[in-house]
Parts: sequence; C-alpha cells; structure tokens
Amino acid sequence: MQVQVHTNQIEGSARLQEWVSAEVMDRLDHFDEMLTRVVVHISDENAHKSGSDDKRCQIEARLKGHQPLSVTHKADAMGLAVDGAAEKMRHALENLTGRLEAKTVSTGRIADAGDVQLSDALLEEEFLEKQDDLERG
Repeated sequence: MQVQVHTNQIEGSARLQEWVSAEVMDRLDHFDEMLTRVVVHISDENAHKSGSDDKRCQIEARLKGHQPLSVTHKADAMGLAVDGAAEKMRHALENLTGRLEAKTVSTGRIADAGDVQLSDALLEEEFLEKQDDLERG
C-alpha cells in the first residue's frame, strides 16, 4: 500500500509525513491486499489563528476494483485529526468488506434444503418415468 501525504497551511516536514504514513499504515494494514493507494490531506482551516476543530484530516483510500472511499475528521490537534480519520477509514473498510462477504455468500451458496428436496423429488420422478418407458419399449 502506498501512502501519500499532502499538507495545506501546515509545514509538511519529512517527520510529519513519516508519522502520518506510519499511523495510517498501522490502522489500515489489515486491508493492505485490497488497497492500491491511500492519500492523506492535512490542513489547518483557520491558518495561523487558533480555534476549535480547525485541524482537518481527509483520507482517501483507492481500492482495487472499487470506487475510492473518503473520510474526514476535524479536531483541535493534528494528531487527533489524523487518528480520528484513520479510525473512520478503518470502520469504512470493515463495513465494505463485510458487505462484499455477504454478497459473495448470498450469490455463491447452494439453494436451501427445501429447494434441494424438491429438486431430488423431480429427478427421482424423471428417472422412474424413463425406467417405465424402457420397460414398455
């Protein structure tokens, strides 16, 4: 999984980018096989003014064979914003994989027991009819 970190109104030091990449990779490591790229946008919405919930982290996950997922989290501190967004993305990916597994099970399963018994009865009836035709023939 490739993690790209973009900053806006924040000094994007190499240390910050490494920390954000490590934090996101740690939270989303379980989904590594299904992710091609994760893009993280970090910004300070009020620039150099202080304010509540002015740090914003948006994470966009690019999935193999699916539309990208995007989540956003705002907080007072950058660390909290990154943690919150990473946790939201983990939940979104868990939700997606759960839906995909349910879809596979519902389309890939054999018919329920009642359908199987009906099918067996029809096959038995067809077999007996062919046996009768052979005996008469």
